[in-house]
Amino acid sequence: MSTISRDGVKPFPVVVVGGGLSGLATAYRLSAVGGLRSAVVVLEAKDRAGGAIWTERVEGFVLEGGADSFITTKPWAVELCRELGLGDELMGTQPAHRRSFVVRGQRLVPVPEGFVLMAPTRLLPVLASPILSWRGKVRLLLDLIWPRRGDEQGDESLASFARRRLGREVLERLVQPLVGGIYTADPNELSVAATLPQFVEMERRHGSLIRAAWRQARIGSAVEGESSGARYGLFLTLRGGMETLPRALAARLPEGAMRLSTPVRRVEWVERLGRWVVELFDGGEIEASAVVLATEAHAAARLVDGYDPVLAQRLREIPYASSIVVNLAYARDAVAHPLDGFGVVVPAVEGRSILAVSFTSVKFADRAPAGTVLMRVFVGGAMQPALFDLDDDQVEQLVRRELAELIGARGEPLLVRVARHRRSMPQYTVGHAARVAAIRDRLRAHPGLFVTGNAFDGVGVPDCIRSAEATAEAVVAYLRGRAQIAAA
Repeated sequence: MSTISRDGVKPFPVVVVGGGLSGLATAYRLSAVGGLRSAVVVLEAKDRAGGAIWTERVEGFVLEGGADSFITTKPWAVELCRELGLGDELMGTQPAHRRSFVVRGQRLVPVPEGFVLMAPTRLLPVLASPILSWRGKVRLLLDLIWPRRGDEQGDESLASFARRRLGREVLERLVQPLVGGIYTADPNELSVAATLPQFVEMERRHGSLIRAAWRQARIGSAVEGESSGARYGLFLTLRGGMETLPRALAARLPEGAMRLSTPVRRVEWVERLGRWVVELFDGGEIEASAVVLATEAHAAARLVDGYDPVLAQRLREIPYASSIVVNLAYARDAVAHPLDGFGVVVPAVEGRSILAVSFTSVKFADRAPAGTVLMRVFVGGAMQPALFDLDDDQVEQLVRRELAELIGARGEPLLVRVARHRRSMPQYTVGHAARVAAIRDRLRAHPGLFVTGNAFDGVGVPDCIRSAEATAEAVVAYLRGRAQIAAA
């Protein structure tokens, strides 16, 4: 590195391992902080930056292999886009057809208006919906008188919470598919406190999810707080695709800071040097003032296994799921369904092989040429892990069969792109908060070593950005503390 501090001493860089959104946002914030004496180096094993976010443009189609949007009730993504000069690129969902469907038998039934993950802001649409039987509707209403759970009983699975408050049928027919579309998770394992804490608070304060939802709706609050996938008007994307954001971050880094195709073997503190050493697979080493691990938790565990096996084990205790995203385009007249919604979620009790379908060209403008439709199909996840082992041709045939049955998609698609995300979605299972606390407690024994990413405090794009920015602030505070000690 060529950077020289004011006292003439060549500083050691801050090394960020991982060039996905979290790593890039951390590095950008570090490089933008005035007075930071260390340069920044980002090491990415793959030949491209952006991690799970990638966009491909093919013959007028805009294909997203990962996240296709972000919610605005969490402001960090919007604020960062505007800071990077991408404000004019932001665009919302199209105003028509802002609803979704749920599969019931061979039918696509609209999700009842006002039903947000686990709380109906309006009862009449739920009671009129054919999604639930009359028994399921009666059980839902018991939420109004069902006793609340005591705080002393500890963490609870999302399935247990929803079943206890709303009943088995609401869990299976609405909550599981809606939440599964966000976390690709098994609700029997998912921690409700770690994923949807606002609903726990709704029960605690009001004793009923229905009463809490009504009260919040009356005062204009967003029932889903920070986590809903239902209020489509709150979502934004970037006109050129979501990869515009990581590309903009990478472009703002210092020259030479981004190193692609540079996998890391291990990270350790070397006492005789008084520095961190990052060992690369090609045999090279980088001495660092601080290291940020912005990878999946299991990948971070591998990097520190030889240095601190206890920390590595705690990182490995965060489980992950694999998933597949399939982009398909059809001629519009090859699809029988009117596509008068943004997509469809599939309850596990339906026994199908897909999790959800997003009607991309309905959801966002300018995603497909006139006379065509573009959609994304989600496969795998924690509840169907074996599907990830299918090859691309098998996945395509599976998806086409499901689309033919559900929306009447006929003939050959105009294009197909399969994106695989192996062990990339962290599962916030029961006890997640305690696991994260244990990781951070162990990190206190290693000043200068930091972790960030979607494994800890939220899986969405805004969550990753908030975590990255907080990590950058912690790195700066650490480096300034060391500088003050050295100057004393």
